[in-house]
Amino acid sequence: QVQPVESGGGLVRAGASLRLSCTISGRTFNNYHMGWFRQAPGKEREFVSAITSTGDNTYYADAVKGRFTISRDNAKNTAYLQMSSLKPEDTAVYYCGAKTRFYSGSLTFANPYDSWGPGTQVTVQS
Repeated sequence: QVQPVESGGGLVRAGASLRLSCTISGRTFNNYHMGWFRQAPGKEREFVSAITSTGDNTYYADAVKGRFTISRDNAKNTAYLQMSSLKPEDTAVYYCGAKTRFYSGSLTFANPYDSWGPGTQVTVQS
């Protein structure tokens, strides 16, 4: 079982940038599609971004398009979420999910993911 671990969250002001990282151990990283989701208090977990195992395809929620960039470095077993022009509504716990590369369905839903990290808090002050 792969175990993702997120890092890089923090408290920032609106307009700032943050880069989240997600590493996995115990398995070959390039065997997994990776996704970022977030959950604000009182709300359901929502899709943010995803990247296929090869990095050839990326997906973004409309709310973050043009501001967030997902990438991965398979040599470092790490996926990244570069977040720019942060807004207070981006405040949430951000979770990294891993899904085996043999999956060919949508990566924009939380259910298909095999494993989740514990999350990292991102707080954006106005």
